[in-house]
Order: sequence, then C-alpha cells, then structure tokens
Amino acid sequence: MRDGNVIKKVVSYIEEHLEEDLSLDRIAEALNYSKFYIARTFAEETGGTVYKYIQGRRLTLAAEKLVRTEESIIEIAYEAHYNSQQAFTLAFGRLYQCTPQSYRKRGIFEPRQTRLSQGSSVCIMNRMGGVMAA
Repeated sequence: MRDGNVIKKVVSYIEEHLEEDLSLDRIAEALNYSKFYIARTFAEETGGTVYKYIQGRRLTLAAEKLVRTEESIIEIAYEAHYNSQQAFTLAFGRLYQCTPQSYRKRGIFEPRQTRLSQGSSVCIMNRMGGVMAA
C-alpha cells in the first residue's frame, strides 16, 4: 500500500468533518496535497472516488438516524447534505434498495458504508458502489 498514510489522513479528515460541506478542494487544502493527487491515490487504493465515499458515509449515518431517531426524513436529508427529500430518496434508494420511509418502518440498521480502516487490509469497492475494507 504505497500511499496508505495519505488515505488515512484523507479518511480521518472526512470523518472529522462529515457534517460540514466537504469538497476535494477543501480536503486537499487542509491536508496540503494536490486535489488531483488525492483523487488519484484514493481511487487507486480503494477502487472508488472520494465523493462516493463521502456520499456512502453520509447515507449510512442517515440510515442509522432513520432507525434510531424520530427525526423527520427531510431533516435527515438536509443533515446528509441533500437539498431536497427527492434527491435524498433517490440516492438512498440506490444504496439501500428501498425508500427511507420503508427502511425506517423495517427498523433494522445495516451499515452499507463503514469507515475505511487502513493497515493490513486492502480497501475495495463493494457491489453497491460503496467502498469497504476487505
């Protein structure tokens, strides 16, 4: 894993700032790397993009809130950085194969995008388009 430390830094930064607006430019500036280097390295090491990782993490946290809180779906959508409930429902459906409402009714939280951990594990894309450690 040639650039594992870069990936660790990127993942740590993302996790610490997941509730904020995140862009590749912001991450690169905060970590003092080129955004092109981060994008290329992240894709090579994980098989996915930084954006997809952020989206997957936010949707996973939203899924947890759907099951464990009484917050409205629109509030959860905004917290996950979606501008509308419709956009959130579409993205959520792609990852979880159901609507947020039906997921909430089912009442079982299943994380689809866990935090990437580096070390001896290699990170790969899962079949749902999210990144996960293997």
